[in-house]
Amino acid sequence: MSLCLGIDTSNYTTSAAVYDTDSGKITQLKKLLPVKPGEMGLRQSDAVFHHTVQLPDLMNELLADQNSPICAVGVSTVPRDVEGSYMPCFLAGKAAAVCLSAALKCQIYTFSHQSGHIMAALYSASRLDLLDKPFIAFHVSGGTTDMLYVTGDDERFFKVKLIGSSSDLKAGQAVDRVGVMLGFPFPAGKYVDEAARKSDKKFKVNISVKEGFCSLSGVQNKCEVMLSAGQSAEDICRYCIDSVTAALIKMADYALEYYGDLPIVFSGGVMSNSIIQSELSAKYNAVFAKPEFSCDNAAGVALMCAYKYSDLKG
Repeated sequence: MSLCLGIDTSNYTTSAAVYDTDSGKITQLKKLLPVKPGEMGLRQSDAVFHHTVQLPDLMNELLADQNSPICAVGVSTVPRDVEGSYMPCFLAGKAAAVCLSAALKCQIYTFSHQSGHIMAALYSASRLDLLDKPFIAFHVSGGTTDMLYVTGDDERFFKVKLIGSSSDLKAGQAVDRVGVMLGFPFPAGKYVDEAARKSDKKFKVNISVKEGFCSLSGVQNKCEVMLSAGQSAEDICRYCIDSVTAALIKMADYALEYYGDLPIVFSGGVMSNSIIQSELSAKYNAVFAKPEFSCDNAAGVALMCAYKYSDLKG
């Protein structure tokens, strides 16, 4: 029995996971980076610092009860598989992975953070059969509202083609900004979800989507107007979530019309929202990551590492 280790140091989560090559079990641990109340995020220099502080403790806890050797290390080193994609926060994970690989004399594999999200969704939804087929993937978080045409790739694991996105505010940014505006902690996703579920309203929102690309900046503006008018936090959150849902539906409809009736995979922290999942599940036969695999995590990285290591061994 041996383990494949995955590391992911994104905004805003330090994460590590191991995949047991015999049992197929994934064990993961993650910890949010500390953000001061009322603030909307961290500078990249602060993110790198906090990852550097948190990762050793996380690794110690993760590996404390593991008696099997680590046969390979996987790490996310860039946000997305596109030219010029870069964020300093991933340097913390890369440094740790390179050191471990050298010390253990084992293979190291590098991936994108986005590919890790997609892989985690497929694993947690028991849809690894899609690895050999084309599909549509959504990665919806604080940094992306990406709609992708995905096929397999020997080098990068997934070959992705961007076929839709947000031209301004990202879905996760909209949710977080509305949540912080209402006094919720950052990241605000789960608090906005809880508040929205208490609303007895359902808003019909007309979001602009052109050839797969949406505009979400108006969502924050409308929520600010609603707050000034004295509307409840529950209704404001519901409007925000209904707006994001409307955008994703229009984007998905465009993709299915253009690329045909392909499976749709939803990943990223925003997709753990219970209302969005309910709406999209009813409309599409879609694949969703389980909540613990929706937000930033190293599970998908560990699993991709295991696949790469298996190919190397033949």
